[in-house]
Amino acid sequence: MKKYYVFSLIGLLIFLSAFKAPNQLSNPQYPYYVVIGAFEFKKNAVKFTNKASSEFKSTTYAMNPDRKLYYVYMLKTNNREEAIAEALRLQATSSYNDTWVYGGPLGNESGVVKGSDTNPVTKQTVEFIKPADSENADPEVAEVTERTEIVEEEPEVAEQSEAITETAVEPVPVAENTDKQKNFFFKIYRADNNSTLDGNVDMIDVDRSRKLATYEGNKAVAVTSPGTSSENIALLCEVFGYRKVQKNMNFGAPEGDDIVLENNTYTVPFELARLQKGDIAVMYNVYFFKDAAVMRPESRWEVNSLLNMLNENPKYKIKIHGHTNGGASGKIISKSDKSDNFFALTNTKEGYGSAKKLSQERAEIIRDYLLANGIDASRMQVKAWGGKRPIIDKMHTQAQNNVRVEIEILEN
Repeated sequence: MKKYYVFSLIGLLIFLSAFKAPNQLSNPQYPYYVVIGAFEFKKNAVKFTNKASSEFKSTTYAMNPDRKLYYVYMLKTNNREEAIAEALRLQATSSYNDTWVYGGPLGNESGVVKGSDTNPVTKQTVEFIKPADSENADPEVAEVTERTEIVEEEPEVAEQSEAITETAVEPVPVAENTDKQKNFFFKIYRADNNSTLDGNVDMIDVDRSRKLATYEGNKAVAVTSPGTSSENIALLCEVFGYRKVQKNMNFGAPEGDDIVLENNTYTVPFELARLQKGDIAVMYNVYFFKDAAVMRPESRWEVNSLLNMLNENPKYKIKIHGHTNGGASGKIISKSDKSDNFFALTNTKEGYGSAKKLSQERAEIIRDYLLANGIDASRMQVKAWGGKRPIIDKMHTQAQNNVRVEIEILEN
């Protein structure tokens, strides 16, 4: 009799599990994302990702399968409190002051659990999300239409626009300077012709050796005090294709031969020179599909920046270094010889190989793109490292930054 009850109980459990609600799983384990924008059209998500990537190197996008919107996010974590804290930090210190947290499936994540959007301030669920490329954005979600150009969906990502403009925007003070906050205008321009460059400036807390915030160049911004007793800061400007420039100063009394206080705003110039022989630059905004030597569409802008640099300087010769996160072998997806699309998983072939082979093919796909756009093969070399030269521990939450391509200038 006892045996009969046991089998009856098992049968009942199996029966009940068959009628689970479609939005329930026995063990739903999904990450949390710090989301800075949502878009109906993929092209707008790509454009917004490109712009945000200059501030947050790990920024990417993926489809929310429930809402049918492309979510642009800058952090993925399994810790909800970490995501909430980062969203609050972004709201307080960046232009993404309506950042929110999403927990659930994105992109290729499988499962039937519906995701949940959370307001990090109230920690309440956001029921309705209106895409930024819609006529009316929902008040609970970021109004990001001011930060990106809205366009209709197209099959291909547009070619990069010119990064150089003729004149910088004039600084306009936004408030009186105080001990806690001051107005700055970071003027970023080329050393050879004084033309304005698109770029950002990172503010570093010198005493604690950590980044405090990222500010957009060539516009007036309100910069917050580091909150340390010394108030010593470093301002770091790095634009791909140009040498990095760092300026050290005291926030309490910003002084320097080239720092000008006018109209209640401190103008700090960043004169950027092209890379020279021996310099190595990381292509922070070049991303690859998983297990693939194929670039994602948002990589197009930075690869074209490299192309422009080589076209501007015919004497340049470069070495393209490929790196992976870890040294495990596995599947490798490569572009088919018959395909001329370097930014999509169409007409690809699948193979198997080492991490070094994957890093080799990723460096080669950039070389091949440059070849296809008129750069002579004699000006380029390729070096594969696999996972031998990580910049972050491979188990760290930001270990994806180990997956990178570096450009070394051999001759100029």
